[in-house]
Amino acid sequence: MKLKDIKTFVVGNPPPSFGGRYFLFVKVTTDNGIVGYGEIYAASVGPKAQCAVAEDLFQRHCVGLAPNAIERMFRRFHSSGFSQRPDPTVMGAFSAIEMACWDIVGKALDQPVHALMGGLVNERLRSYTYLYPDETQDPATFYNDPDLSAERAVAYADQGFTALKFDPAGPYTVYDPHQPAVVDLDRSEAFCKAIREAVGNRADLLFGTHGQFTASGAIRMAQRLAPYDPLWFEEPVPPEMPEEMAKVAAQSSTPIATGERLTTKYEFARVLKAGAASILQPALGRVGGIWEAKKIAAMAEVHYAQMAPHLYCGPVEALANIQLGASIPNFLILESIQQFGGFHAELLDQPIKWEEGYVIPSDRPGLGHELNEAVAEAHPYEGDRLHLEMQDTPYNYSRENRFAGG
Repeated sequence: MKLKDIKTFVVGNPPPSFGGRYFLFVKVTTDNGIVGYGEIYAASVGPKAQCAVAEDLFQRHCVGLAPNAIERMFRRFHSSGFSQRPDPTVMGAFSAIEMACWDIVGKALDQPVHALMGGLVNERLRSYTYLYPDETQDPATFYNDPDLSAERAVAYADQGFTALKFDPAGPYTVYDPHQPAVVDLDRSEAFCKAIREAVGNRADLLFGTHGQFTASGAIRMAQRLAPYDPLWFEEPVPPEMPEEMAKVAAQSSTPIATGERLTTKYEFARVLKAGAASILQPALGRVGGIWEAKKIAAMAEVHYAQMAPHLYCGPVEALANIQLGASIPNFLILESIQQFGGFHAELLDQPIKWEEGYVIPSDRPGLGHELNEAVAEAHPYEGDRLHLEMQDTPYNYSRENRFAGG
């Protein structure tokens, strides 16, 4: 059985577009007709260009190999063009192809991926969701109103969620890191206070930022959050200098979480060596796929660090996250897009199973689900914007800068 063909899908995510404006899927086919699916989570180039990267590199490095040649393929991608360094665009492409290869191998052996990676450790995976506005609420208002977020927090806790994420700390810009303004500190504390009072001890608070602060600014923010005992303070400084993040970790009673923007074991090794974070959040559609994330989990295990796979894209990366989480002993929590309903469910042959705050890993072969290609093809994305975009102007301290979510 050899790898033969690749097909890519650029799928527009209909409103309310939770998870991003589009999803990038790949379909890999072997010479004996077995199909596997993967998802790219990379945002540095436009969607068509990113798919072209995946198609080009598949032809260069994968055609004719067995689908279980994961290590060989990783080394080819990692070294492509005399690079041998973490590259989010290349690793985004590889991650999706790698997921698809695991899907193929599992189907060929009639086993779920987690059974091929050490076996099932976690029969249920605790999950969390962002606090999203309901269909009646204006996002621009919702994401800056602590009382509205507190109301939604209660609604999610009533559904069974035991952890909730929110990010009220203001915009992130291409000129970051910056110092938080006092209004950012005040707003962030108001969110933590309102949500903690609303949910009590029913749910952990997950305080999200997007690497927008200097280390000293993040320490100021951490001091404001501490009385409300969040489970984590996410990506307090940009991802490029874990040594700076370590300064925050050393002075924060709230655990530091990071990893959404990192790729490969090499970048996560720097985080662990520096003592920059105790909760790692690899996005499996960027980090190098399932096997690379398994290696990162093993490194984390010996540092007593825990794994919380990140998700802000479509359901196929979620399937990979689930297979990883099911197979590791230092799993903490899984990011979900609410209960994986709506368009995420429509894109799969059967929905991800979510029960009372937990995801139940599938025991079906491979990733456990099939991409509904008819739905994917019926929702093409025709634009050229990036999956996520940063503010292009510096932070303005003469007025309140608000973040509209996403």
